Amino acid sequence: MSTPRSTRNRVDIIHGVNLNMLGRRPVAHYGQMTFDQLEQRVGGWARELDLEPQFFQTNHEGELVEHLHRVEGLADGILINPGAWTHYAWSIRDALEVAALPAVEVHLSDVDAREDFRKVSVIRDLCVATVKGQGIDGYREGLARLKQALT
Repeated sequence: MSTPRSTRNRVDIIHGVNLNMLGRRPVAHYGQMTFDQLEQRVGGWARELDLEPQFFQTNHEGELVEHLHRVEGLADGILINPGAWTHYAWSIRDALEVAALPAVEVHLSDVDAREDFRKVSVIRDLCVATVKGQGIDGYREGLARLKQALT
C-alpha cells in the first residue's frame, strides 16, 4: 500500500527593494498597479493554482537574507523579485542557496532590454526559471512554473 504524497504547495512570494513603491515608479517599466493590488492579484492566481501564498517585502537587504534563512519548513518554493538587488546582492544569492528551495525569479520589466547593469542577475543560476518583461502577468507565469517544479 503506497503512502499518499504530501502536497508541496506553500509558496513564499518575496519582493525586494522599492517594490512597495509600485504605483509611484515609472509606468513604462512597472505599470500602474500599486503594490497592494499586485499582492491581491498574485494571491488570487496562486490560489487558482492550488498554491498557498505567503508574502514578504523589505527594503533592507539584511532582512531579506534573514527571511530566506528562516523559510525552511515554512515554504515549499519561492517566487522572488529582489528588485535592484538582483544585479549585485551576493548576500541574497547566498541566502537563496542556503534556503535550497525551488525558486523562480520574476521581474515586471524586461531587465535584459534596459540598462547594461540590469542584465546581470546574481540569482538566475539558482532559479528553475526566470520570467521578465510581462508586467504583472509575469507573476502568473512564474507561479505556474513554480507549481511545475513542485510536482
